[in-house]
Amino acid sequence: MHAMFRTFPVIMGPTASGKSALSLELARRLGGEIISVDSMQVYRGLDIGTAKPTPEERKEIPHHLIDVLDIGERADLFTFHDKAEALIAEIRSRGRLPIPAGGTGLYLRALVYGLDNMPADEALRRQINAEFDNDSGFEALKKIMRETVPDDFEKWHQHRRRLLRAYEVFLLTGKSFTSLQKTWKSAGPRHDAVQFVLRWERDELKRRIRERCRTMLAHGWIEETEVLAGKGLFSAPTAWQALGYPLIGEYLRGELSRNELEERIVTATWQFARRQMTWFRGQHKEALILEMPQPMEQLLKRVASALN
Repeated sequence: MHAMFRTFPVIMGPTASGKSALSLELARRLGGEIISVDSMQVYRGLDIGTAKPTPEERKEIPHHLIDVLDIGERADLFTFHDKAEALIAEIRSRGRLPIPAGGTGLYLRALVYGLDNMPADEALRRQINAEFDNDSGFEALKKIMRETVPDDFEKWHQHRRRLLRAYEVFLLTGKSFTSLQKTWKSAGPRHDAVQFVLRWERDELKRRIRERCRTMLAHGWIEETEVLAGKGLFSAPTAWQALGYPLIGEYLRGELSRNELEERIVTATWQFARRQMTWFRGQHKEALILEMPQPMEQLLKRVASALN
């Protein structure tokens, strides 16, 4: 890892708050690599609407967990968590600084506070994975879980990774994951990360969102959606939920005018940003607030001085 730091920064904030610009500059100055914490940037093809970094930026600074899935694949929290943890360790082992940055609340929460603090057993997990982590094994596991731990089965029968974990916990405790979850209190944040949230005045953030939506629409977002619709975007398991795309779908079907489209996207994005702000306030109480706007130099100084 960068010689100076034992900790790494996690950059959070609502959409259009300037996370990408800050994390890029940090990566340039501190020898860092960016880990995208965005449940939609994982999809190939969702480029303009998810505000992916440009090819030039990605050439200059390594970005991870972008373009790793086709739109027909399902994105899930557990796969993200495992990949992000492996990347953090790998980036540090090369003496570089991992910089997770993004706005997907659940992913950020899992990364900073862990997925759960249930008992775990490596050897047992390997045994369970060997037996059940394949298509036929998953069917057999569902059968077992339906009979022995129906509440976990109900909740996670579509998530193989989650069900495997629930089975491990059941074998170790004799109780369902769901019931145990109600009794444990969340652990504190991990010790090797420092969280930062970018905070704007509401009106100014709203203005930035409008500006950004307008620019994205002018730069080919509608055409991008048309191409993806032809590839099955709107019947995809999770990719279709990407903000703005379903509304562009309505426009392409003639259900909205161009002006209505822009207004509806701005409104939906603003509502999403408000939910994000509420999430960061409630779920990331230890995060350091970066009041925006601030000169980049000041932001960099603030972040670097909080790392150790």
